[in-house]
Amino acid sequence: MAQQADTTVVLLEHELVIYRREHSDIWQCRYKVGGKWQRTSTKEYDINKAKVKAKELMVEAEIRKRSNMPVITRRFGDIAKLVVKQMKADLEVGANTKGIKAYRDYIPIIENYLIKILGNRLITNIDYAALQELEAKRIEMMGKIPSRSTILTHNAALNKVFREAEVRGYLTDVSKPILEVKGIKSKVRPAFTIEEIHALLAKFEVWITKSYNKQSILMRELMFDYINVLLDTGARPGRELLNLRWQQIIPSINPTYTLTDELDEEGERIETSSFNHSVLMTVDGKTGPRDILGMQRTIDAFKRLAKRNYKVEMPVAYPLKNVAVANNKDYVFVTNTGARPTNFNNIFTKFLTEHNLLIDPKTGQNRVLYSLRHTYATIALTHDKVPIHTLTKQMGTSVAMVEKHYSKLKVIQAIDQLRGEESRQLINAGGVIDVMYDSNRKFTVKEKKK
Repeated sequence: MAQQADTTVVLLEHELVIYRREHSDIWQCRYKVGGKWQRTSTKEYDINKAKVKAKELMVEAEIRKRSNMPVITRRFGDIAKLVVKQMKADLEVGANTKGIKAYRDYIPIIENYLIKILGNRLITNIDYAALQELEAKRIEMMGKIPSRSTILTHNAALNKVFREAEVRGYLTDVSKPILEVKGIKSKVRPAFTIEEIHALLAKFEVWITKSYNKQSILMRELMFDYINVLLDTGARPGRELLNLRWQQIIPSINPTYTLTDELDEEGERIETSSFNHSVLMTVDGKTGPRDILGMQRTIDAFKRLAKRNYKVEMPVAYPLKNVAVANNKDYVFVTNTGARPTNFNNIFTKFLTEHNLLIDPKTGQNRVLYSLRHTYATIALTHDKVPIHTLTKQMGTSVAMVEKHYSKLKVIQAIDQLRGEESRQLINAGGVIDVMYDSNRKFTVKEKKK
């Protein structure tokens, strides 16, 4: 047997030991219960009192174990920090853990809400009263009642901490609290009508030039391309597109040739052709990587981006040939000065406000970038007759979610395509824009001269 240090006292061989740590006069104890060593503090300075306390702690631990209770417990905050540390490590190395993408949501929830509200409580003391306190303080911190989906995410993060406590023996399944799901029912974000989409696209191009700040113009140009891709693909605003790199884009063409009724000078029927451009993009979605399709509107947006940032020639048949290549790790949505936005929320709200497009007249709700995703789904179902199962693959969501939000459209039957000829013709058709969408901002004399 290894010789013990002077600050270690064996009370029961292989069962109970008291010891003092370096730079501390308090006696700690280490005891074995159920074949596992447990460590805790006796909180005593006197060795004799520490011996008595250590034996009491060991007996109490035995009783707790037989009662199916945790042998020893820890503060919620300490366990939560361990969970955050492990999740950050998994994200950094890209560990193949199920649901790892959700860690990006769990970490700020644990750090900004759970630790701040429950951190000083023992993990075994997270009872109904503690959960009520969590609910009340969370509403106070958010300034609103969170939605049901938000509560579900918070509960998932809280359960991560509880599971870690169970694994470490600080909590048992019996003592783990049952989490309730309250919160307000989430609402479907309002969509844009075809007329409003015409106004949005037409007025945005004009609005780009109305800024006197060069960096602002560059950011508005970037956002215009971003909006077009969102509208064309139904992608989620945020990291799905903002984290997209050129190497994740695969352009393709599917040429078609059509004989018209018109005749040429030699009396032959004139044949027209179409390249039918499309791009396959691999995006980092909410539930992991997925492939989405973009059509001509996306191609045009990428052409503008490539022209601004690389100043390369664009072959008609393969316009992204020299840019969307396997070794190009550059981000797509970046200005030619290297600026890469984290989001466009404020710019979008500013534009919508100035052009009377912010508030949906039917619901009274404010529109946000997510409204473009809702617009895409609505148009795909009502005009393009895209089947729900096909739409869910493109949008990275479930059939149940689509049916929940869009079942009122009553268009389950459809053709199996995402090219969306009808909707794209409607959007591209343009037309007269109602004056109500004109900017209501007063421009300076300098701006008017532009």
